[in-house]
Amino acid sequence: LDVTEMVQRDTPSELLSALRARFGDNAFAFPHHIGYRTGARGINWDTFEEDLSPVLELISMHGASETSLGDRPFLHSMGPCDGHNTVHSGWNQGHVFGVIGNTDHHSGYPGSYGHGRGTVYAAENTSDAVWSGITDRRTNAQTGDNIHLLATLNGVPQGGYVSPTATSVINIEAIAGSFIDYVDVIKNGIVVNRITPSLRPAPLDQLKGETDSIFTLELGWGARGTHHDWQGSVRVHDGTFDALEPRLRGPEIVSPLEGEDVSERSDLVVLEDDRIRFDIRATSNPNNATAATQAFAARVRLRPGASFSADFDGMNVEVPAERLYQGAMSGNLGAIDTPAFRFQPLPKADQWQWGGQVSAGALKAGDWVSLRLRQTNGQWAWSSAFFCR
Repeated sequence: LDVTEMVQRDTPSELLSALRARFGDNAFAFPHHIGYRTGARGINWDTFEEDLSPVLELISMHGASETSLGDRPFLHSMGPCDGHNTVHSGWNQGHVFGVIGNTDHHSGYPGSYGHGRGTVYAAENTSDAVWSGITDRRTNAQTGDNIHLLATLNGVPQGGYVSPTATSVINIEAIAGSFIDYVDVIKNGIVVNRITPSLRPAPLDQLKGETDSIFTLELGWGARGTHHDWQGSVRVHDGTFDALEPRLRGPEIVSPLEGEDVSERSDLVVLEDDRIRFDIRATSNPNNATAATQAFAARVRLRPGASFSADFDGMNVEVPAERLYQGAMSGNLGAIDTPAFRFQPLPKADQWQWGGQVSAGALKAGDWVSLRLRQTNGQWAWSSAFFCR
């Protein structure tokens, strides 16, 4: 099959027919930044085709299209978000679709931290299984951190159909990328249950003699209009790094019309046994409301007395894990206004994991239920909805 030729039609229904004729079920159209007003690159629910678009974009660098209000507003030059074109509005109108996130970064930096990423739950790591996960709406949208938010409603995974019932049981697994603020259960646009782990702890991991946590190092700051190339490494003592997650940002460009990114530098973050080695450029924050810091996180297992040692261009820093359980630790490479680093606080298992059951009450035909998770660092995850039919 020739997949290089653009398939174009005048209406979504005609596009669906053309794609099915050429590719069968192996193609779909993907509406993104749906929250703009209709006619200004937002979605048009009157012509929405569920078979053509099994998932829609909830979050990208344009903003979050979940509801009318939120902490990821539309700030692009194209205009603000319209409440009629949000995810909740579409579900309330009876449309069936899943949600996903994408970066859509205008400086050509896929995965730029905080601007959007997606999750697909699949039976195995194959193209066919991932494709099925998308078309069956077993998906999540996230802002930046790698957050696992998996749920079943009366035994059905997110994105699926459930029958009307007098009672409902939602089983939840939440493994966040930092401290969990709360997990919301939303029914028809209304919060019907809120889980706060600090009030209702239920960690998933019960380790003996070790503590499961997330180590995060953030780099940047300094005098405005400058940058610093961070070269060094971090080691863990009396512990193990299990997995590495880069949290890197690309240059902020609102519109592609502003021009090309002036930097083609490639950042490096690699895990080598008990050491994370990095070569990262971090620019200073452009103002007091826009972060430009760079970071990386790692799943870590720590034994009693564990500590970390970091090398920043020859400057050595030692920090006990116990210090980071008490709070973040920061420092500068020199005097005030020089580039700075911050070891973010270490969460304990019951602060970044939660597993258990909640209820969404009785369900009638036409209802929908979804979940969203907020971390205390401002990062989010949203699940696709369950649909009662």
